[in-house]
Amino acid sequence: MRTGPGPEALAVLAAGRRIAIELRDGLDAPRAAGAARELRRLLDVTAVGLVGLDGETQWGGRPDNPATAAQLIERVRRTDSRSVRGDLVALPVHARDELVGVLVTQGRLSAGQLREAAAWVGEALERGRLEASAGVAEAAELRALRAEISPHFVYNSLTVIASFVRTDPERARELMLDFAAYTRHSLARSGDYTTVAGEFAAIEAYLALARAVLGERLRVQVRIAPEILPVALPYLALQPLVENAVRHGVELGPGGLIQVTGEAQGGECVISVEDDGAGMDPAYAADVLAGRGKPGSLGLVNVDRRLRSVFGPGYGLIVETADGAGTRVVLRVPRFQPGVAAT
Repeated sequence: MRTGPGPEALAVLAAGRRIAIELRDGLDAPRAAGAARELRRLLDVTAVGLVGLDGETQWGGRPDNPATAAQLIERVRRTDSRSVRGDLVALPVHARDELVGVLVTQGRLSAGQLREAAAWVGEALERGRLEASAGVAEAAELRALRAEISPHFVYNSLTVIASFVRTDPERARELMLDFAAYTRHSLARSGDYTTVAGEFAAIEAYLALARAVLGERLRVQVRIAPEILPVALPYLALQPLVENAVRHGVELGPGGLIQVTGEAQGGECVISVEDDGAGMDPAYAADVLAGRGKPGSLGLVNVDRRLRSVFGPGYGLIVETADGAGTRVVLRVPRFQPGVAAT
């Protein structure tokens, strides 16, 4: 009869996870000391030191001769090769085949154990770099979405507001508040989450401005089930879909009706944004979601990538369209996701 892993194996896995977390910020960050302490316990040695190409060594335990340890570290930094003095060993740590730091141990370990320890540290650093790169990419995509805020729409909104200042000051005031809400939401901090309700508050402000600009040409139907209003989403996950529908379906197209629906389907939240405009070739829609669309078509692909980054590859956007048949964009995300909460 097969049994699960024993307590010792589970303890090793837990220690490995803690080491990876402590090394997310690199070898020269203060948290690397926690990784050194975990490695010392795991390897059962007198001391473990971790240091990057600059900065001070973070120790778990203390070596008998710190000066000798410092000499070995400098030798590894210069030569990118192992350096030994008695039971004090310094090894290069590599991430993506690049020297990023040094692992020092004092204790009786085999050459194979030392290589595995250095490789473990290097892989943890690689994961940290990938996570940091993903965060940078997400922030860059959000900046790109902000950059797509149409100057033409902003100009027209302010022009309409100005036209009401004398004739209808109360309407001008309401539209100015809508404009403030729209821009405040569009410039929210990267990395934060809002709720479906929060996104729709900004969408309502945007639509109020769009109605003032487009007049009777724009008709909107919104049906959102109350149970999905608390669902957490990245900022600017829904607003660009509605703006895209208004711009391409009404402002630049022959349509005038925008329909937004949202409902819970089991453990998922499904929201669709549909316009009755000119639509597009389905093959081109696939190119847009793959990032191969025309300049200015970044909105959909950026939203899709951010959703998949946060919720996993099984989620994101689906575009249903055809020439002359309008466009329907469906957003599908989990109703609950660990680590994703509105702020």
